[in-house]
Amino acid sequence: MTYFSYKTLTLATLCGLSMTTYGAGLDRSGQDVTAFLQDGTYGEVVYTYIDADVSGTDMNGGSTGDLAEAYDFARFGVKADINDTFSVGVLYDEPWGAAVEHFGNSNFVSQGADATYSALVAGTNGQNIPRALSSLAVNPDGSINDIELEKASKRLGPILQQQILDKQRIDVGEAAAQHLASEAIKQLAPVNQISNTAEAQKGQGTNVEIRTQNATFLLGAKFGQNKNFQIYGGPALQRLNGEVHLRGTAYDRATGYDAKISTDHALGWVAGVAYTKPEIALKASLTYRSDIEHKTDIAEVFPALRQTGRQTQPFRVTLPESYNLDFQTGVSPTMLLTAKVRYVPWSDFDIRPTLYTQTAKTPIIDYAKDQWSGEIGLGKKLSDKVSVSGNIGYDSGAGNPISTLGPIKGYYSLGLGAKYNFTPEWSVSAGAKYLKFGDATAQLPTRTTAGQFKDNDGYIVGVKLAYHKK
Repeated sequence: MTYFSYKTLTLATLCGLSMTTYGAGLDRSGQDVTAFLQDGTYGEVVYTYIDADVSGTDMNGGSTGDLAEAYDFARFGVKADINDTFSVGVLYDEPWGAAVEHFGNSNFVSQGADATYSALVAGTNGQNIPRALSSLAVNPDGSINDIELEKASKRLGPILQQQILDKQRIDVGEAAAQHLASEAIKQLAPVNQISNTAEAQKGQGTNVEIRTQNATFLLGAKFGQNKNFQIYGGPALQRLNGEVHLRGTAYDRATGYDAKISTDHALGWVAGVAYTKPEIALKASLTYRSDIEHKTDIAEVFPALRQTGRQTQPFRVTLPESYNLDFQTGVSPTMLLTAKVRYVPWSDFDIRPTLYTQTAKTPIIDYAKDQWSGEIGLGKKLSDKVSVSGNIGYDSGAGNPISTLGPIKGYYSLGLGAKYNFTPEWSVSAGAKYLKFGDATAQLPTRTTAGQFKDNDGYIVGVKLAYHKK
């Protein structure tokens, strides 16, 4: 058997392919900074593909189909030592994102005017008038025929019917008829607008797509007797855009709502501290990333308000801060133990589109709990060129019930990977991770339960090309 020193093991770490996740909230990349913490000159390019199967039923038992769209992105990092004290680096990743679209025959999909209208006027809350009134023959002077009114009144909901009996005592005159017709038109207009929009959007499902890109610029300084300690930090430039479309009767008067967030760039910052002990292949680091506030515009359409076009208004959203703890140590001359812990305070996060929030009096997306995630793995060096690894992981999720725009309650994961050094400096890595999602109850922004999502899973695959020279 061939043996290797701990120092050599450190330089040939198998776990160089840091697999990204399908995490809580909008978490995607895990915001890994270990590329910057490599010795010497280092560069990497990573491609990741995520495919999740997230399906369930609405409260009527209708199937949602698989609503999680496949999602892919790239990241890269370069790092160089200025001297034995100072290092510089640039990292790129796509930290936050969402790609969800509902299909199937559920109430998260527009089924056309009739189904939408029936759902909106269902019940007896006294606020909606059944469609019977919309077809009344209204005379040019605004009056309606007594016979028509009598026929319509028999089709009204119990509460509205009682209102008519109380006010008119069954003996309906012309003045009362005119008043009722006028009130019917006022109350029916928003409902009719929604149903007309639903007809035009028939077959479309609720969907959301949010994308971010981060460029992080880091400067590090080593100190201590053997340069074992390092502090690092720098600015992070973030780009954001996104779209949200609500469809189906589950969203009540918000069905047909559209929003498009204008692209925005904003700055945050990163700071961290690291410790190394090459004799035992030990590396440990703690990295903090600040939250980043975006101030941009949002274009919204809310059919219930009888808009004639999009309304563009100022919009703000703050993407959350995060903490990453990374650790590795040699457990034998050819084996490496790795561990990661990540914390993101999603309970402080929400998305409040201007017009939507003014109308619905609630954010369109928010989360009840903070995210804790972790991973532990073992890497084994088989030869000077080949290494293999395995890891298990856990993500707590961001609470349950959870939004219909991402109904997952955390996950358990199992990952495998391999690395091949085709020259002393160049290597290629490949890995895959299986995710078992927790069962989730989906809720609307109003906190109304809207569906159940069970027995879902997904997988992640990735490849990395890396250059590393001491």
